[in-house]
Amino acid sequence: MVQVGQYNTLKVIKQVDFGFYLDGGQDEILLPTRFVPPGLKDGDDLEVFIYHDSESRLIATTQRPLGVVGDIVMLKVVSTTNQGAFLDWGLMKDIFVPLSQQDERMLEGESYLVMIYIDEQTGRVAATQKFSRFIKNDELTIKELDSVDMVVFQKTDLGYKVIINNKHMGVLHHSEVFRELQYGEHVKGFVKKILPENKIDVVLGERGYKKAENERDRILQLLEENNGYLPYNDKSAPENIYSFFGISKKTFKMTIGSLYKERKIELTQTGIKLLQT
Repeated sequence: MVQVGQYNTLKVIKQVDFGFYLDGGQDEILLPTRFVPPGLKDGDDLEVFIYHDSESRLIATTQRPLGVVGDIVMLKVVSTTNQGAFLDWGLMKDIFVPLSQQDERMLEGESYLVMIYIDEQTGRVAATQKFSRFIKNDELTIKELDSVDMVVFQKTDLGYKVIINNKHMGVLHHSEVFRELQYGEHVKGFVKKILPENKIDVVLGERGYKKAENERDRILQLLEENNGYLPYNDKSAPENIYSFFGISKKTFKMTIGSLYKERKIELTQTGIKLLQT
């Protein structure tokens, strides 16, 4: 069964003057000519995004929207009416936010954090600012050390509230962040700890030595580009390390520790030095 607001892989049924029809189960779904990839023919399988056109007919496109149903994304308002606002989500047809789904009256040219969902009355893809009802920690779908996608939601005294995998709310503590994060920014991280009442602490980046392994070659390259020496060591300020390397001090220390054990670098009082092999 075709899922509206999602990517679907459908079989090509036939070609017509204005595009191709795809097998949508009970319905044939048009892929207009302007979205047809070169060489497409009857019987081919094709991944397409499915939504409704302005006449409420299912339509297929090979365009990639900025989000699918269930995603929380920052979108820009392109026009407003007395009924709501239209936002650019990367397709030829803009996505609609009904007035009833706005926390505040949306303004043309401004960007807002919204969730993409299926409107129950129309069956169409729409967007809403009122997505807190979808974000719950009652039953968690994640566990400690899981890699997660996060959206920055709110800055607090503790750190940043983040929406995890479009489903849960967590906290990214200030001590784990070394740059200013923006509202609506998408970042990757992992679950550090699950606390009582299903409160979730998260951390940016990858966990443990996996992160260190990914950074070792980059630090070696930086050393080579800087005549074999960098003025950073385990006494350097975390913000200076993040500013230069883009990683936390903890990851930096694990990485140079690994390189030291491999006899790739020498640790000095003022920095790290590349050893010639």
